Amino acid sequence: MVFILDPNVEQEKIDAFIHGWEQKGFSTILSVGTEHTAVCLIGNTATVDLDHVVQTSGIVSYGKRITEQYKAVNRSVREDSSIIRVGGVSIGEGTFTVISGPCSVESSEQILEIAKTVKKSGAKILRGGAFKPRTSPYSFQGKGAEGLEMLRMAKKETGLPIVSEIMNQTQIDLFADVDIVQIGARNMQNFDLLKAVGGLKKPILLKRGLASSIEELLMSAEYIVAAGNDQVILCERGIRTFETMTRNTLDLSAVALLKQKSHLPVIADPSHASGIRSLVAPLAKAIMAVGADGLMVETHNNPAQALCDGAQSLDLEQFRSLMEELKERATIERKEI
Repeated sequence: MVFILDPNVEQEKIDAFIHGWEQKGFSTILSVGTEHTAVCLIGNTATVDLDHVVQTSGIVSYGKRITEQYKAVNRSVREDSSIIRVGGVSIGEGTFTVISGPCSVESSEQILEIAKTVKKSGAKILRGGAFKPRTSPYSFQGKGAEGLEMLRMAKKETGLPIVSEIMNQTQIDLFADVDIVQIGARNMQNFDLLKAVGGLKKPILLKRGLASSIEELLMSAEYIVAAGNDQVILCERGIRTFETMTRNTLDLSAVALLKQKSHLPVIADPSHASGIRSLVAPLAKAIMAVGADGLMVETHNNPAQALCDGAQSLDLEQFRSLMEELKERATIERKEI
């Protein structure tokens, strides 16, 4: 249930209104937008007399019930699109933010060369895997804490904010200096981890699960926001279908629908979606065209020798070429890249 407040209501009255509901056992979320201020009521609202609240509160213009299970991330609660800011970079409406880097951090020299080059080409955030969830226990599992230190070194040298994937809540302290914490597809419904990162005061990049519905993705985002962290970025990274010629199937309709259903920023990952290097660029352009707020793409200075996912990684020249094409299209889409 969401209450839209009258314009110019004093903060003291808003605080008292919220406190009254919390005293009754409800959770609340205050959303301040450019058009209106809303209070979202979370709990068993079946017994709440909506008309009575509107008539007696003195500050509520109108109220409405939210039928979807996800409340806090629902655009009905916040009509304005959320914009996530990190290290001077904005992710959200009006921008197309490119995140790039290797699937896995392999050495200090590797990550620094990639970081400098992708920044020069126009990437705003550096990605790099330190802890790698792999299907086979015999595959390269990442450099772990050492890899995070290499990422931090690259950040210091280039000024690029960094994003890396966390595997479980015991690693929280290791990610203190990581600007954006990524929840990978396999952990999308790791609810204990979602609650744990909900306690962080930094952006969370939440990837859609391999076989998860759009609603399930939104409910996972709801876990994070309900735990206290509203800085969530949704990422469509392809879902598993009957198709075998690509690694996954990029769900472009999910990007457009997520933008309608939620106020959170939405980006997409064509590298994991396709698993094929030659498909990354055309899918990246489609991602921009369908209205995404950004892109996460894997790059490597020597894909043929990559320890992880080399077949889907662009080399540095291919990434530069893609960025030139995206910059041209950004003008048409009226986005800043």
